[in-house]
Amino acid sequence: MTVDSGVRLPRSRPEIQGMGSSGIINFVNEMKLQQVELHSLMVLRHGQVVAEGWWAPYKAHFPHSLYSLSKSFTSAAIGLAVSEGRLSLDDKVISFFPDILRDGELSPYLQQMTIRHLLTMSTGHDKETLNIDGRQQSNWIGTFFQAEVVFEPGTRFVYNSGATYMLSVILQTVCGITLYEYLQPRLFKPLGFTGARWELCPDGYNTGGWGLSLTTEDIAKFGQLYLQRGIWQDSRLIPESWIDLSTSKQIESEEEENSHWGQGYGYQFWRCKDDAYRADGAFGQFCIVMPEEDAVVVTTCATQQTHLVLDAVWTHLRGAMGEEPVQEEAGTYERLKDTLQKLELTPPRYLFDSTLERRVTGLIYALEGGELPWSRIGFSFGEQTAELGLYLDSGDMETIRFGRGVWIRNLIALPGQEQQPAMASFTWEQEHSLLLTLRFAETPLCVTVNIEFADEGITMRQSNNLSSAEEVIVQKGKRENE
Repeated sequence: MTVDSGVRLPRSRPEIQGMGSSGIINFVNEMKLQQVELHSLMVLRHGQVVAEGWWAPYKAHFPHSLYSLSKSFTSAAIGLAVSEGRLSLDDKVISFFPDILRDGELSPYLQQMTIRHLLTMSTGHDKETLNIDGRQQSNWIGTFFQAEVVFEPGTRFVYNSGATYMLSVILQTVCGITLYEYLQPRLFKPLGFTGARWELCPDGYNTGGWGLSLTTEDIAKFGQLYLQRGIWQDSRLIPESWIDLSTSKQIESEEEENSHWGQGYGYQFWRCKDDAYRADGAFGQFCIVMPEEDAVVVTTCATQQTHLVLDAVWTHLRGAMGEEPVQEEAGTYERLKDTLQKLELTPPRYLFDSTLERRVTGLIYALEGGELPWSRIGFSFGEQTAELGLYLDSGDMETIRFGRGVWIRNLIALPGQEQQPAMASFTWEQEHSLLLTLRFAETPLCVTVNIEFADEGITMRQSNNLSSAEEVIVQKGKRENE
């Protein structure tokens, strides 16, 4: 079925579209059993949304960070530029950078590298070309060209976000506008995207390989557009030939054959089992297109075990799809609706009433070095809230409000970043042990801070759900006032 809506996708019951509600319930239950933190789910069958849900405090209208799922949108832009005659897949990468050509002798492999090699992650590099820790530094283009090209381009797949960044740079060089600006009239506006944004590098290029934020439904529209082979509202947005090229296997992905990442790689799309394909971002951001089932599955997520999400999609969601409308056991669809309406990531349960609240309210602690950007921290407790005051060396202060066992919405501007919504909750684990939980509601990130109070100071331990246990930040503070 072809979707004609440019704003909101049509809705239907799963059974009408040949899918059992019980399979969707089983998927949700499996994710809970496996302790996989989903933020949203949307399932489309025959062009109809048959299931959708957001785990509170995440909401339908929140854009969510897509990480490398962004790469597939960069691929779409390159396909459009090729169709407009602005680029060719065989164009040499160095041809767009005359300054590099003037800098001296270039390696033969670098001279061979083409746009096609950037698309297929076969640039000849043996590792990532952009230093993630140095992304605030300028001249990412120079960093890419300084990386040694070890292999002949086109011969080996090595996942490399720097290659996708270079596609964004080349498109902006050719078109005179950013990747985001280029896609706005060609893709984002026709699909009715709301709230889309794309991170810029310090030199003014969209990051390309990551940094795009979209709502769950807008991700689903992108998947449906590809399922419809580039047609939307009777207009062709993407050439059908590009859909075929970009989503078919262009190179072996050099993973185990039975792995979800061992099915091959296209032009910034991963191949899947059973002739499906997907746009794929870190921590479980997926847009899975299943042509044989005429289905699209979208998840936003925060897990290190992303294979568990894909396993469950194949077992429970794809496994529930049939060719004809299905008869479900009475009450199953109502149970599905109830399940999806009650999805929630609950704040840590409020455990303990501490007498310390009265004594530390109004106190400020000077922090002793460490990795955090704040020099001082202050506390204030009310009947149902706690306020944390974070002081920068400049004298500026950021206040975060935490709910007592419930989420409170904040708008937080962390140093060097734009203001963003964050849901915050607190609880006392013991008389002297305070736990703060902060969910950045448009990203997978959840930060937890454990604060131990002693007579003269505090010890803070900060961790997050996207890092390893070894990456806990420990910082001490000394009381400044009574």
